[in-house]
Amino acid sequence: MSRTSQARTLYTTIASPVGELLLTGDGESLQGLYFHEDLRRTWIDREWTRSDRPFGDAREQLGEFFAGEREAFDLALDPAGSGFQRGVWAALSEVPYGQTISYGELARRVGDGVSPRAVGRANATNPIAIVVPCHRVIGADGSLTGYAGGLERKRSLLELEGALLALAGAVD
Repeated sequence: MSRTSQARTLYTTIASPVGELLLTGDGESLQGLYFHEDLRRTWIDREWTRSDRPFGDAREQLGEFFAGEREAFDLALDPAGSGFQRGVWAALSEVPYGQTISYGELARRVGDGVSPRAVGRANATNPIAIVVPCHRVIGADGSLTGYAGGLERKRSLLELEGALLALAGAVD
């Protein structure tokens, strides 16, 4: 479902091992998943409506993910972004659980002539953290690079997936 100017935004918050999460959507699709401290956006807009019910599947799947019982999400997503951004986020969604990718490799997967910096900017504006796994993008040298939720959260998510162990073996 595409957003219209008449669409109302619904939200809920959930506790997680990486802190409180804000989920936003339209009742049919998840449109945002933000960390409480994510400074890119206002925490809760006064025009939004709190509603827990539409986020039941997301709550359940996130719980399974954090319990180590889910590696892929099966949710309707409708992130706001340009065609290019959506393409980058789609490519991000194809990075398997427990694996990482460099900005350069992600740029190559997105298309010929796409710069790693452009991919990095799109990655930084990903509105659906964790589900669209921007935490899996690392520097070309294997280093953990910027993350809207902070590097400690990125490290925690990669540890949960076993990706740091794999990364340490690849870098050594």
